[in-house]
Amino acid sequence: MSTTATPPMPPTLYIEGPAFWTPTLPGWDAARVAFRGEGALADPPAKRPSPQVLAPAERRRAPDTVALALEVAAASMAASGRNAADVPCVFASAHGDLSINDYMCATLASDPKMLSPTKFHNSVHNAAVGYWTIGTGCMAASNAVSAYESSFASGLLEAAVQCAADQEPVLLVGYDTPTVGALTSVTDSRGMLAVAMVIAPVRTERSVAALQWSLAPHGAAGDDAAATYTPLRSEAAKSLVAINPMAQALGLFESLAHVEGGGEPAFGLQLSPTLSLRLQLRPPPKD
Repeated sequence: MSTTATPPMPPTLYIEGPAFWTPTLPGWDAARVAFRGEGALADPPAKRPSPQVLAPAERRRAPDTVALALEVAAASMAASGRNAADVPCVFASAHGDLSINDYMCATLASDPKMLSPTKFHNSVHNAAVGYWTIGTGCMAASNAVSAYESSFASGLLEAAVQCAADQEPVLLVGYDTPTVGALTSVTDSRGMLAVAMVIAPVRTERSVAALQWSLAPHGAAGDDAAATYTPLRSEAAKSLVAINPMAQALGLFESLAHVEGGGEPAFGLQLSPTLSLRLQLRPPPKD
């Protein structure tokens, strides 16, 4: 008689340095309070961030995607107390910079000789992580991940697996900006939203949550299905649902805002039509 062994649960990981930026919640401090139902959205909304990782000239020339991603990446590293030059990173974006790609397509169609080399340089999907590694002198592994509306979940899975396998912290950054031009009719992205965190294999004094994670069938009966569709609680988080694909991260960051009060209910992030990443946050254990 054959039996099927239950696969071992992945190891518990730890979250450090959560970072968040959107014009109405420009920073994790503002977002954490708002996600607890205790704060208001910024009025007027903030202008695009100005990441100090870049030199002034590069900061002015950098596209919105780069400015957005580097702002949260730097904030996360500062909050974690780690040296950015030593930490591997995973940057996730559903679209990269579609405004530049729209410009390139329009220019190629109308006057190809006028195509800007700088714009072309910034059009690649790994532009943001390239700026980050150059600006910080990071020689550790770096990845750029894209999975359309599941890009944050895919980036989180990549970072978690890498962290667990290599037993070293990994910086995760997710970002997207509005679509423009012809692609607006086929992809829905209406504003700027970026998130970041460091995922570590062991608890430190900077840990803000213990992360339990596993893969689960998407849409299956029982707990897995319920966990996949945990609704957002705060009006602040609900107001951002349609902003862009990185809104997939809202459930995790809303849970981070509440985790100090105790363990959060399990929830899921869709990876594909048949697979989800199941997550649960708990306060980090005390000594």
